[in-house]
Amino acid sequence: MRAGAITFSLLLYGILKALRHKARRHPHFARRLAERDFSAQIRTFDGAVGRYYTFRAGSVRSRRGLHPSPDITISIASAALGARLFMPWVDQLERIEAMKNFDFKADGPDELVVWFTQTLSMLRSLEWEYGTDAGDGTRRYVSHTNGGPLFVYVKDGKIVRLTPIEFGDDDAPPWTIEARGKRFTPPRQTTAAPHTLCSKSTVYSPERLLFPMKRVDFDPKGERNPQNRGISGYERISWNEALDIVAAEIQRVKTEHGQGAIIANHGSHHTWGNIGYYISAAFKFFNTIGYTRVIHNPDSWEGGTGARCTTSATACVSARPRPTARSRTC
Repeated sequence: MRAGAITFSLLLYGILKALRHKARRHPHFARRLAERDFSAQIRTFDGAVGRYYTFRAGSVRSRRGLHPSPDITISIASAALGARLFMPWVDQLERIEAMKNFDFKADGPDELVVWFTQTLSMLRSLEWEYGTDAGDGTRRYVSHTNGGPLFVYVKDGKIVRLTPIEFGDDDAPPWTIEARGKRFTPPRQTTAAPHTLCSKSTVYSPERLLFPMKRVDFDPKGERNPQNRGISGYERISWNEALDIVAAEIQRVKTEHGQGAIIANHGSHHTWGNIGYYISAAFKFFNTIGYTRVIHNPDSWEGGTGARCTTSATACVSARPRPTARSRTC
C-alpha cells in the first residue's frame, strides 16, 4: 500500500477514536452524536481505501472497507488527496478547489451530509475558548457586523451591551502607505452605525417574530382574501404547516406563471448570518428552485451622490437671487 493510502486509512481510523474521545470529554458533543441514527461512508473513487461509521443511539461503530448501502457517502478522487483533505490542519482553499473540480463529493440526503461534516468539523473546535472574561460573570465577544465591528458583552446567555470595538496594544497595527513623500496611517479606532448599535433591541424586541404566522383569513386551498392584506390579523401555525404552504406555493407559482415568476432580493443592510447575508443559504435555495434575481439599487452610492448634488445645489442657489415660485417647482 502506498504512503498516501496508508496515511488516509490511519486518518479515517483516527476519526473514530476522536469521535469517541470527544464524546467522553464533552457531554454536549455526546448528546449531538445521539441526534442521528445512520451510516456514513468515506472512500476513494475507486474504493481502494474506505471506512464507514455507524451512529446508533449515541454510540459510534466503524469498520474498514465499503458499506453495502450507506445512507451518505463522502468520496475523494485519490487516497493522496484524501490524506491532505482530512488532516486536522487542512488547507480550506484546497478543499474548496477539490469540490469545484468534482474531486471531493458527497452523496445522500443533504441533512445527513451537513450534520456529519459539521460534526467532523467540531472535533477541531471543541477545545476552543471563545470570548474574554470581562468580570462579574460577563464575557466579551467580537462581532463584525454590516454596520461596523462591535464588542458584545454577554452575561447568563443574554446580551448586556454593545460598544464599538476598541483596539489594545496587543492588536495588530493599522496599515501605513507612503505617497507623495508622506506616510498615511488611519486613526486607531472604529465606528459603528446607529442601526448596528441598536442590535440588542432588535434581538430582544417584543415584536420580533419567533414563530411562523399566517393571516387568519388566508386559506391556500380556498379563499385567499388578498383584499385583506394588512387589515386582518395573524395566527401562529406550526413549522410543518408553514413549510407545506411555502412548498405548495412555489409549485403553484412555477406551474401557473413559469420558471421566472419567483423573484428574490436582499436588503442593503443585510445581516452577517446564514439566512440574511446576500451570499448565504437563502440564495443557494433560490438557485436550487430557479428564480428571477432582482438587483437592488446601489443606495449607498446614490446617497453619497445625492448628498454631493444637494451640497452643490445649495451653494448654487445661495449665490443666486431668490427663485420664483414657478422656478422652485422644477
